[in-house]
Amino acid sequence: MSIRNRTHSSIIGYGLYLYFLGLSFRNAAKALSFLKITKISHLVSIWNWLQKYRPWKYFKKRKIKEYVIDETMIKAGSELIWLWVVIESENKNIVAINISKERNMFVAERFLDGVTKEYGRHPVSTDGGTWYSQACRFLNIEHHLHSHFEKSIIERTIQYIKDRTECFDDYFPCRKQRCKLNHVKQWMNMFAYYYNREIIS
Repeated sequence: MSIRNRTHSSIIGYGLYLYFLGLSFRNAAKALSFLKITKISHLVSIWNWLQKYRPWKYFKKRKIKEYVIDETMIKAGSELIWLWVVIESENKNIVAINISKERNMFVAERFLDGVTKEYGRHPVSTDGGTWYSQACRFLNIEHHLHSHFEKSIIERTIQYIKDRTECFDDYFPCRKQRCKLNHVKQWMNMFAYYYNREIIS
């Protein structure tokens, strides 16, 4: 819910739901106004909701057979960063999502370590990047290469995320020097939450 509790959490949730269905900030605000739910400024309120709203964990704990993981490069402001995504092969839900400014074994190890601590130790499927095999060896996790099916579902998921970020104000606007990109991380977490809850489920 809103930190200052000025807007009811159900309105915030519906506004964010409209936004993550693909509407712009402006059109999501217009929809709320048209439906006479609330009248807001698209440049302020929905953006603030996006940054302040804290959803529950976006992956409901259930039986997991394996983790399918991959990474890709996206643009955040004027720089390129790495997007890391883990999905569950059976339900195709996003289990974890993260960004980093580097791609190496240490980043992969920290990411996988956090996933296994949250959801348990399960086999990991990757595209064969050396950073994954090294991280899995260090964490003592079973590792294998993607099957055609696993490669297909992880690539579709990542492409969907990239397509959605391209609709977001010319990628992620960032005007701060040495920004830690927390606003991007928050957007990704919210995206995963709505992706699992509304689009996939």
